[in-house]
Amino acid sequence: AKAPGPGVYRYMLGELQLTALYDGTWYLPIDDKFVRNANGATVNAALAAAFLPPSVLPITFTALLVNNGRKLTLIDTGTAGQITDTAGFMNANLNAAGVQPADIDTIVISHFHPDHIDGIKTKDGDKVFANAEILVPEPEWKFWMDDGNMSRATGAVHKYFLNARRIFKDIAEQVRPLKPGAEVAPGIVSLAAYGHTPGHTAFAIHSGNRSMLAMSDTVRNPYLFVRHPDWQPIFDMDGPLAVKARRQMLDRVVADRMLVEAY
Repeated sequence: AKAPGPGVYRYMLGELQLTALYDGTWYLPIDDKFVRNANGATVNAALAAAFLPPSVLPITFTALLVNNGRKLTLIDTGTAGQITDTAGFMNANLNAAGVQPADIDTIVISHFHPDHIDGIKTKDGDKVFANAEILVPEPEWKFWMDDGNMSRATGAVHKYFLNARRIFKDIAEQVRPLKPGAEVAPGIVSLAAYGHTPGHTAFAIHSGNRSMLAMSDTVRNPYLFVRHPDWQPIFDMDGPLAVKARRQMLDRVVADRMLVEAY
């Protein structure tokens, strides 16, 4: 593809070609309990400061495709339309970018929340990326695939356990756990960013003298959690640990003058 489309943003980072692929936006109603350590009025004031309506959090889903000239690496896979009717467009945008799912060599997963892994399969359970090796954070795999952990989970978290098994159970032989800190592809290094989930992982991308931090869900919504990094949304399974990771990541990008990208 020579030109971007409305859901495709392509740019160069040194010698790497990066393509952001928009999957959609979930307009999530939120209440006073959404941020554990800030009341609803304060959160709504922050939304208003970002020109957003109150009590609704727009959550965007954006996968990132990295082309090093030899291989295509996709970081996270979108929702496959399985979370909200206003998302599920990643594969259409991948096609608009001139890439077919079978062209993807490697899929790297940041964590096992449904909006990051559901795109691995269709709603009917068919595998989407026929030729891709799938890399997942080792601590994330251990947590979500543990039957004891699943037996103690309740509510939405229990559904996440069931969903992880739906996605991975019959393709486990194609999944390779990685230890955060390892290079997952040339120029892409995984970084532990625990707290949002037990094995949540971000990715530093380098080429020449350019660098970018793909933060995954470390900062889920910048207008709230960059401006207020100590806030703990209910999405973060371990709030204090997520705050620590968030501050470390933000300090790093400031010190190293990195570009940032988030899901």
